[in-house]
Amino acid sequence: MKAIRTTCAYCGVGCGISATVTGARSVKIVGDKDHPANFGKLCSKGTHLGETVGLEGRLLHPMIGEKQANWDEALGHVAGKMRECIAEHGPDSVAFYVSGQLLTEDYYVANKLMKGFVGSGNIDTNSRLCMASAVAAHNRAFGEDVVPCSYDDLDAADLILLVGSNTAWCHPVIWQRIEKAREQRGTKLVVIDPRRTETAEQADLHVPIAPDGDVALFNALLAEMQARGLVDGGYLANHVDVPEGFWAGLGGDHGVDQAIFAQLADLVAAHPRMITLFSQGANQSTSGTDKGNAVINLHLATGRINHSGAGPFSITGQPNAMGGREVGGLANMLACHLGFSESERADVAAFWHSSDLAPNLCSGPGLKAVDMFRAVHDGQIKFLWVMATNPAVSMPDAGFVREALARCPTVVVSDVMADTDTGRFAHVRLPALAWAEKDGTVTNSERRISRQRALFSAPGETRADWQIVCDVAALMGWGEAFAFPSAAAVFREYAAMTALAGKHGKVLDLTDWADLSEHGYETLEPFQWGGEYPLANGYPTPDGKARMIAVTAPQVQADPQFPLRLNTGRYRDQWHTMTRTGLSPTLSQHRREPLLEAHPEDAAAQGLVEGSLARLVSPQGSAIFRVNITTAQRRGEVFVPMHWTDVMGNGGRGNRLPGQGTDPISGQPGFKNSAARIEPVKPEWRAFLVTREMPEPEGLLYWTRARVAGGWLYELAGDGLIDAEALLPAGDRMEAADHTLGMRRIAVRDGSGDLAAALFLTRSGHLPKREWAAAQLGLGEASAAELLAGRPSTPAPDRGAIICVCHGVGEQDITAAACDGALTVETIGKATCAGTNCGSCRPAITRLLEAVRTREKEPA
Repeated sequence: MKAIRTTCAYCGVGCGISATVTGARSVKIVGDKDHPANFGKLCSKGTHLGETVGLEGRLLHPMIGEKQANWDEALGHVAGKMRECIAEHGPDSVAFYVSGQLLTEDYYVANKLMKGFVGSGNIDTNSRLCMASAVAAHNRAFGEDVVPCSYDDLDAADLILLVGSNTAWCHPVIWQRIEKAREQRGTKLVVIDPRRTETAEQADLHVPIAPDGDVALFNALLAEMQARGLVDGGYLANHVDVPEGFWAGLGGDHGVDQAIFAQLADLVAAHPRMITLFSQGANQSTSGTDKGNAVINLHLATGRINHSGAGPFSITGQPNAMGGREVGGLANMLACHLGFSESERADVAAFWHSSDLAPNLCSGPGLKAVDMFRAVHDGQIKFLWVMATNPAVSMPDAGFVREALARCPTVVVSDVMADTDTGRFAHVRLPALAWAEKDGTVTNSERRISRQRALFSAPGETRADWQIVCDVAALMGWGEAFAFPSAAAVFREYAAMTALAGKHGKVLDLTDWADLSEHGYETLEPFQWGGEYPLANGYPTPDGKARMIAVTAPQVQADPQFPLRLNTGRYRDQWHTMTRTGLSPTLSQHRREPLLEAHPEDAAAQGLVEGSLARLVSPQGSAIFRVNITTAQRRGEVFVPMHWTDVMGNGGRGNRLPGQGTDPISGQPGFKNSAARIEPVKPEWRAFLVTREMPEPEGLLYWTRARVAGGWLYELAGDGLIDAEALLPAGDRMEAADHTLGMRRIAVRDGSGDLAAALFLTRSGHLPKREWAAAQLGLGEASAAELLAGRPSTPAPDRGAIICVCHGVGEQDITAAACDGALTVETIGKATCAGTNCGSCRPAITRLLEAVRTREKEPA
């Protein structure tokens, strides 16, 4: 069994994986020690990829409506509908919405088809939701979307600023690199974030800015550096264009406690080798581009760029957000970082031979994501093809997006899963290859291109996304331009096309790989285009200079009907809309429900207590969440996750709440600062269900489900009577009830005597702990009395909440080890293994250790 070197399916760190296939659909996953992005390290999600490669829930055959079709029927239907739409309503009535989950080869052919042959710019990507503002900031400052840093700079920096990045949760391998630099070099860490995240807890300084306070803070910081004489006049004179009046516009209130600001300024002043790592907290804003430029301004003005340990570093959220940017997946670029000037369009048309085969190359940018779905809603777009993403969940104002999908005459969805929120609106569903079957390339946050290699053969009738697009293009009459025999052939054409980027003064250049053989492609090692410092010899602008961009802080208007500010984001062990990670029982342990995190005073004002339910309301909609009261939230601000879907529950639909407002330059929507209010929800009863099957509850006030080893764990709440028959399978039933206490419990065994399901309900009392009951699924060892009690007759040790999912270590395991003398993260690791793999749980371990030390200091 030979290990296959491939690349992780998740964030933009781009970790290398060594995968050994162990069965028909099983694989052993470890980090690739030779990959320069991670050197063998993996986060919890990457570590447990093997739990997500099965065929459960997969879309394995083309579907027209609810009827299975063959590929000829399905592709003919898609091509026919597209052709009719173009003929009757013009090219701009067609749109593609694609994804950073696609490989570069998939992205390339989709962009080529839409912009080069359909003749519209209406192809945009879910990367619009995460990285578009960083792209726009790079283009304004540098003249091209180029990240000027490498991961090695994190090792060499003396100061790292994390802006809007919960790195320990969202990019754990980068976090490990930061931890190592702090340990070995004494690197200082500052976290700039409204929330006191687990990352912020570990920082040398946490700067708790107000939502969208980044521009004001960085303007003030730059003004302070100028006042201290730390602006690099020589670098500015030789390499940067500074607009007239720039320095006079830097004043204003930064909104941060003066003592904290002074500490920040002292750290920045004392450490010229400084990296500023910025991510979704900065980008997902209606002022995200200005935030990116405010960060870049500081680095340009102080000359902290283009050398070791210094620079503004945008870290991407998706595995191939960067690859999509390179090949034109965003609506506002053509391909290979090219724009829509007459000369650029002419060169692209000639390269693609599109003028010979199609009516026209698109004349200009298409609709960005939010505007695209508005156009679908308004009827301007009548044919929408969604590839490898779930906009019915992930777009802001998701209820509006659902209305748009329902109105669209033709919705085509290419996906790996049979049932997604977006797929429920599809007229045609096309079965695509999943991560473990794909073959191609991805580009990570430091511009490093790596190979993704197939571990398994294609199941059912699934096909590569690039092949599906090429097949449709052929049916449209453009087969000659899309006659790629392999993914390698697509990559060669893309690499050759980057010669046009060079012709037009861009840095992107892959021409050395334009003649790569099939064998060379198969054995391709990770490489970084542009080298470590691609802008060191000048900027891709007409005069070779970077641009300082004058930016001003946004003003937020208070709304007394919605007095809170809502922030949305990721959980540590989940990914996007959970179509993959939601299948992993290990990854589902960390957060089984979507939580509304609120400050104690805000919770008390609404009569909310820990673990109660609350409705979060915005002008766009509402959703119900479980309440988590925490001082990590600032007063007046709340946080909810973005992962939950209709497939996984009727609660926790966070993206119903943000509005459609976007950054005026990048078109990126703002997910981090929405107006909201909270209201208490008081159901008549609460319950949980453990079951091997997967029922669809109806008529409940609240329900969510999470994967457990033997099946599913449901959290339920409602009014009136519960329809237990609809939730429980057939079998041998045992039941206990106490109508005085409002308690009801039902357990069902199958024909073999194994537990098939158990329902626990209360109207006023407590529910038993879920873990033991869930662990009995598929087993016949527990007695009827134990099952109905929800606990064993001989109580097992309470391990508490799972802190380290990589090694299954609970809170009580860590506390016990600490009480036995393991009072550092390292000694806890030696005693329990917790924190020794991905490291994302180390902040939580640190917090537990602090609690133990505090208790030990208290008087007896």
